[in-house]
Amino acid sequence: MRKQLMKGNEAIVRSAILAGCRAFYGYPITPASEITEAAAEFLPRVGGVFLQAESEVAAINMLYGASSAGVRAMTASSGPGISLMQEGISYMAGAELPCVIADITRGGPGLGNIAAEQSDYHQVVKGGGNGSYHTLVLAPSSAQEMADLTALAFELADRYRNPVVVLADGFVGQMMEPVEFPQRATAPQTPAWAVTGTAESRGNLITSLHMGSDELEAHIQHLESKYRRAEREETRAEDWRTGDAEIVLVGYGIVGRILKAVTAEARADGIPVGLLRPITLYPFPTGNFQRLVPRARVFLVVEMSNGQLAEDVRLALNGARPVEFFGRMGGNVPSHAEVLALVRRLARQYGVVMEREEERMAHV
Repeated sequence: MRKQLMKGNEAIVRSAILAGCRAFYGYPITPASEITEAAAEFLPRVGGVFLQAESEVAAINMLYGASSAGVRAMTASSGPGISLMQEGISYMAGAELPCVIADITRGGPGLGNIAAEQSDYHQVVKGGGNGSYHTLVLAPSSAQEMADLTALAFELADRYRNPVVVLADGFVGQMMEPVEFPQRATAPQTPAWAVTGTAESRGNLITSLHMGSDELEAHIQHLESKYRRAEREETRAEDWRTGDAEIVLVGYGIVGRILKAVTAEARADGIPVGLLRPITLYPFPTGNFQRLVPRARVFLVVEMSNGQLAEDVRLALNGARPVEFFGRMGGNVPSHAEVLALVRRLARQYGVVMEREEERMAHV
């Protein structure tokens, strides 16, 4: 299987088509514009639909319509555009409509700038629309994962009949790397619940409106049962060298790659460091954190925002271990040197036993 060199943003579209996506509705915005451009180029080649909407509000409602007809469909944007889509996302979650939304995060709040950030975490993971709902959220750290997690996003969207967000910072969207795709494509299938204009689908009803209090409560409880199942079955994370780690570094997206380099250098200095990179931001991989509590002394969360991921890490650990935080914002990236210096300080502060790795492995 041959690898192809491309941007992470383009990898999303190619993977989506192979996963059976046949409709894209969106409005270009930096740093996500290449997704719209690639969708315009490739979807018509497979008989799919590309439409540049007049706004993000229009795009998400077009997505609602396509999904109602049983079509695998997606959109893409960045923070300001995702803000405009929030009402539609809530409607789709309430109506149990599957779709995939790519959010390539830029600096905020407001218009902010076009540099990469991770400040959409709360907006996407906690849900920016009204009501009791969740979107499932996947966080790639490479162009290859942009492809792999997009394919997974379509599977999860159909499995749970729910919107799924691929949340990537602008660095991962813009960087070019070799990407490998599956040789077989998924053939689009029309689900039984869809409204297709046929006699068979005449009895189907797509709605998020439930006028009776008991009726709406029962519907929300049904949605909650899906989310609880996802929390049991769909959590994903990368654990790297955490088996004997006394300092656990935590970060997602591009930050996870920086932390892997810091982990390797700290290990060479004799500091027992490991990396835990959440891949599913919702459902959050709480169990991965809790398994490290007996050995770890401290968790260090690093992110390109103001501590939004750190809140979920603290909730996952529930006070069992201290959680330190280091963040950069505005498009600034936590540097390898900054994080390594902080790791060394924390090793002294928390009394971490430092010894050469060969000596340490002899004791394990």
